[in-house]
Amino acid sequence: MIIRPAALDDLTTIVEFNILMAFETEHLVLERGRVIEGVRAVLADPSKGRYIVAEIDGTVVGQLMVTYEWSDWRNGMFWWIQSVYVDHAYRGRKIFTRLYEQIKQEALSGGSCGIRLYVEEENRTAQQTYSKLGMVPTLYEMMEDDFVLNRT
Repeated sequence: MIIRPAALDDLTTIVEFNILMAFETEHLVLERGRVIEGVRAVLADPSKGRYIVAEIDGTVVGQLMVTYEWSDWRNGMFWWIQSVYVDHAYRGRKIFTRLYEQIKQEALSGGSCGIRLYVEEENRTAQQTYSKLGMVPTLYEMMEDDFVLNRT
């Protein structure tokens, strides 16, 4: 398994994984064109974030995106993990663990104050995985005013 930064050549796979992840976790059907442009924007502009991918035998089998949030309380940057997806055929093979370990190592060496992610409240499998990696629930609930996705 190779863990590497995503490249523009990975665009189609990342888009497909994002669409699958949204449907699997939230039953959302994303607009493909919007997702293509959103992924392309991240790949073209590191200030928006970055993707890393797991590759086995030349095939991308997992991904995550990292974005950044400044914490004035900690005088440091939180790294947010988003857009996590592992191909069904490769689940149970520690793909996410390898992706997380790579990001954690980079975050620690880069002076980050921590790593955060959000997880769908009913996704117990993901929650268990994150707990095994040392992540703990926070005291916060997420709220939003989404101007793009119509959640009914």
